[in-house]
Amino acid sequence: MQLRNAYITGCGAFLPGEPVGNDRIEDFIGRIGNKNSVLGRRALVWNGVQTRHYAYEAGGGPLHTNAGMCAEAVRRALDDAGLSRGELGFLSAATTQGDYLTPGHAAMVHGELGGGPLEIASFQSVCGSSLMAAKAAWQAVRTGEHGAAAACAGEFASRWFRPEFYEGTDLVDAKGRLRAEADYLRFTLSDGAGAITLEPRPRPDGVSLKIDFIDIVSLAGQFEPCMWAGASVDDRADPIRAWSFSGPRAAHAAGAIALLQDFTLLKQVIRAWVGVYLKKVDAGRIDPQAVDHLLCHYSAKSLREEIIDLLESTAGMIPREKWFSNLFTVGNIGSASIWVMLEEFLRTRPPKAGEKILCVVPEGGRALVGFMMLEAVHG
Repeated sequence: MQLRNAYITGCGAFLPGEPVGNDRIEDFIGRIGNKNSVLGRRALVWNGVQTRHYAYEAGGGPLHTNAGMCAEAVRRALDDAGLSRGELGFLSAATTQGDYLTPGHAAMVHGELGGGPLEIASFQSVCGSSLMAAKAAWQAVRTGEHGAAAACAGEFASRWFRPEFYEGTDLVDAKGRLRAEADYLRFTLSDGAGAITLEPRPRPDGVSLKIDFIDIVSLAGQFEPCMWAGASVDDRADPIRAWSFSGPRAAHAAGAIALLQDFTLLKQVIRAWVGVYLKKVDAGRIDPQAVDHLLCHYSAKSLREEIIDLLESTAGMIPREKWFSNLFTVGNIGSASIWVMLEEFLRTRPPKAGEKILCVVPEGGRALVGFMMLEAVHG
C-alpha cells in the first residue's frame, strides 16, 4: 500500500472563562482549610505562569465539561479548515482524565459534537496523549480510510483540585498543609482544549502543515509513575497494593484519588527526555539546523531552563530565538497544550512556505516523549 501525505488544514483552541491572574487562583480552585497555600506561591515562581483559564466560575460551579470544550475546539478547527461536520470521518480524542470513568473520551466528545456516525479512538495518558491521538488521525488519512480526520485533546484539571479532594485525607497534615505532590499541581495545571483537522491535500488558500513524522517513545520500563492518580504516594509503583482498598471511601482517605506528581523523580525524567532527543539527532531523524521553529511543551519556565542547560553544550541545541510558547499566558493545559500553542503560533506567526516546525511533547506520567515534524505548505 502506498501511503498518502497528510496535512494539518485547520487548528482550533478553546479556553474557558476569563484569564485568571495569580492573585485569584484560589478563588477558583478553592483553599485547603480556608487558608492560602504557601507552597502554591513557590510553584508560581517555579512555573512562571501569569494567567490561565478555568472551566469553573469563581466560587461557583462548572461552566463546561471536558468533552464539551473538546467539541468546541473541533468545531473551530473544522471552521478554520473550511470543512463541515458531515465531511469528518474519523475523530481521535486525548485527555488525562475524562468526564466519565467510562465510556471513553472520544465517545463523549462525539456526543457533544453531534452529527452522524464516526470512527473514533480514545487516548488516555498525560500530555503525550495529544500526539497519540494525532498519530491515529494521521494514519487514518494516510492509508486512505478517511478523507478528513480530527484529533483533539482537552483537560478539566481544576475540578480535581477542589478542597474536597484533599480535606480529610492522608495528603493533609496535622497543620492543614497539603503534600507537595498535590499542591504544586494545583498551581501548575489549568483547563482548555485544542484540535486539528487532517486531510490528504493542503487547503487551497492559507497555510497547511504537512506532517513528516510523529515519533512517540515511552521509557516506562525505566521509571516508576511520576504523575498519577489512583494510588497513594507510597504505593504508586505497586498496582496490587494501590488497589487493595476496601472501597472508594478508603481510597479517598488514603489520598489515592487525587492527581499527584513526584517532582524529585521529574528531575531524572527530564534527562531521559533529552537523551531520547539527542539519539534522534545522532540518527539523523531530527536535524536541528533544519528546524525553523520549535514548539516545545513544558510545564514550567524552570524546566525549560533545565532542558536548555542540558542541550546548550550539544549539537542538538536549537537557538532560543526559534522557540515559541504561550505557557505564561494560557498556563499548562496538559494534553491540550500543544494544540493551543500551535493555534496561537499559526495565528500570530504564520510560517513561510517550506519552513520546518518541530513539536516536542514530553510527558511526566511515566517518562514518555513525542516528536512531530511539520513542513509549512502555502495554497
